[in-house]
Amino acid sequence: MATAPPDLQRPITRFADAQALAAADMAAVDALIRARLASDVVLINQIAEHIIGGGGKRLRPMLVLLAAQAAGYAGRDHVLLAAVVEFIHTATLLHDDVIDESDLRRGRKTANALWGNAASVLVGDFLYSRSFQMMVEANDMRVMRLLADTTNQIAEGEVLQLLNIHNPDTDEAAYLRVIERKTAVLFAAATRLGGLLAGVSGAQEQALADYGLNLGFAFQIADDVLDYVSDAGTLGKNIGDDLAEGKATLPLIYAIERAAPAQAASLKRAIETGGLDSLDNIVAAIRDSGALERARQKAQTYADAAKAALSTLPHSIPHDALLVLTEYAINRSH
Repeated sequence: MATAPPDLQRPITRFADAQALAAADMAAVDALIRARLASDVVLINQIAEHIIGGGGKRLRPMLVLLAAQAAGYAGRDHVLLAAVVEFIHTATLLHDDVIDESDLRRGRKTANALWGNAASVLVGDFLYSRSFQMMVEANDMRVMRLLADTTNQIAEGEVLQLLNIHNPDTDEAAYLRVIERKTAVLFAAATRLGGLLAGVSGAQEQALADYGLNLGFAFQIADDVLDYVSDAGTLGKNIGDDLAEGKATLPLIYAIERAAPAQAASLKRAIETGGLDSLDNIVAAIRDSGALERARQKAQTYADAAKAALSTLPHSIPHDALLVLTEYAINRSH
């Protein structure tokens, strides 16, 4: 039987409250992750421990756990599948950092910076394959189909993003297509899994998936705003990384839309060249154009849609925790 969530003495209003609600199950998830990372290949253990042990919010596995609680699930497979979701996410991080040539994540050197690109890609492959070994243990074809489809969509999102790199004509629709597949679909899978395990109605399962999808959009847009307003110490990665990688994220897309022709041309050149040499001017242009506030409003729209999707679920403490995560997604500092 699942561990009963703690009886919190105050309403759930903060991210820390949601973490506390999932804490007992999350401890089981962390233990399972470490057990399943084990390999007789030493380098796999080293790199996997580096990335898994590097902290992070564990938001995606937490979504599996809280969605299962909100749906009334009383088994243990949510712990297994939360670990699977984290393995899939971690594999994408290893591959992303290689593709983006990143050297900093969560305030530490990336695996590819320490061990090289080849090792990082191959350990990412190990994590993908280990996740599929684990999902089979749930012995549920619906689970396997959902996670297989999701993993495939994530790979498509990576390719779509690659096609948009250094493309100054990337528009909002193209940007949203990328973040849907790269980020939002895994959020949606995580929350759908909770309903699927609990055997809720089709409408409620879809509501949980819609919540996760919209939360994923809100989370990623907010993340892309932080790339232009935070600092490396807080954010845990280098400021301006998106621009350096030639990514036209929503703040920059909005700034180009509102810029005078000469300034728009300058911003487009920066995307084409990864123009960190003019980062200060670009950040000023983005801020002066109102693009940051417009992007925040877009994130808020998705957060509101996530809240609305939960309205078909019965009220409960886990339900409140899911609502709190919509605010956290758009108001966090890292």
